[in-house]
Amino acid sequence: MNPLFRQVHVRVPATSANLGSGFDTVGLALDYYDELKFTLNDSPADGAAAGGSATDDATDDSVRVIIHGEGEDTLPRDETHLVVSTFRKACQVFGLGRLGFTLEAHNRIPQARGMGSSAEAIVAGISAAAAFAHGEHFDRQSVFDMAASIEGHPDNVAPAVFGGLTVSWRFDAGEGVGSVPIRDGEPLSVGFHTTMYPVDDAIRACVFIPDFEQSTELARQALPAKVPYADAAFNLSRIALLPAAMGPRGASSYDAGLREDANTLLFAATQDRLHQPYRKDLMAPSWELIEALRAQGFAAAISGAGPCVLVLHSGSASEVIERIAQRQLSSGIWRVLHLSVNTTGVEVEAK
Repeated sequence: MNPLFRQVHVRVPATSANLGSGFDTVGLALDYYDELKFTLNDSPADGAAAGGSATDDATDDSVRVIIHGEGEDTLPRDETHLVVSTFRKACQVFGLGRLGFTLEAHNRIPQARGMGSSAEAIVAGISAAAAFAHGEHFDRQSVFDMAASIEGHPDNVAPAVFGGLTVSWRFDAGEGVGSVPIRDGEPLSVGFHTTMYPVDDAIRACVFIPDFEQSTELARQALPAKVPYADAAFNLSRIALLPAAMGPRGASSYDAGLREDANTLLFAATQDRLHQPYRKDLMAPSWELIEALRAQGFAAAISGAGPCVLVLHSGSASEVIERIAQRQLSSGIWRVLHLSVNTTGVEVEAK
């Protein structure tokens, strides 16, 4: 198959996973983006057509990688770059073969901080390949399926693809079973699935970003093999509150007998006993900030595997949150972003 276009622009939002209680299942897309431009060489098999002779940015005969912003001093500029390797895999799946191209990435999402940088890279590579093969109106479900398979878990890739608040899971029907028929419904296929929930326009996210990284692998190694039954039940009750806490305000968003406001529900919904207590020693400064914010009634949690701290709130609370975190912000170690929720997911423009 020949590419339909010569150039594709991809815009992928940052994401935050877990939101406290929803370990490995819940994700949220944020209005903060990486933007990438894929330009095919005049002769797709000839890398010299796009970049000329070898330079610091041109590392082989078929791909040239240019990076601006986050990761420009640390990310690879060859086939090992996650966007490039994912694009290669997706091109094979979509029947495009091996294309020569230049990738120019304008990165804003911090690396290894818990804002979904790896999910962004995977979604960007697959979405670009899908656009070259099928145009801008590609099948997002197929992008999600492939991205979740490559990433190995769906909590970040789901909001990166679809936007908004997502709850994802993996369905395993047993060896050799491809799907399970559902009475009066669509068959349920083996693999990753996600569902999306609406988010109220008043919901905002403050993201505190430190100048240090956190290894996702180390964060997973800190988790116990088993947890107390009471802790599992505790998190189940909290994760069930998240769609109500973040959803559009209205009678259907509340328990008729309780009628709590959004911030009260957000605080309760982000409580956690499954993962954060076991990881807090790996990121003591992050945990200290979370405790300070939660002591003042704010729904603070580790973003993904950390060390970023996510604070969800409804209404105008940015100044109050910054005052609580004044010591951390004045240290020069932390910076803060005040973001709305992204509702579109990955965006693609093909030329």
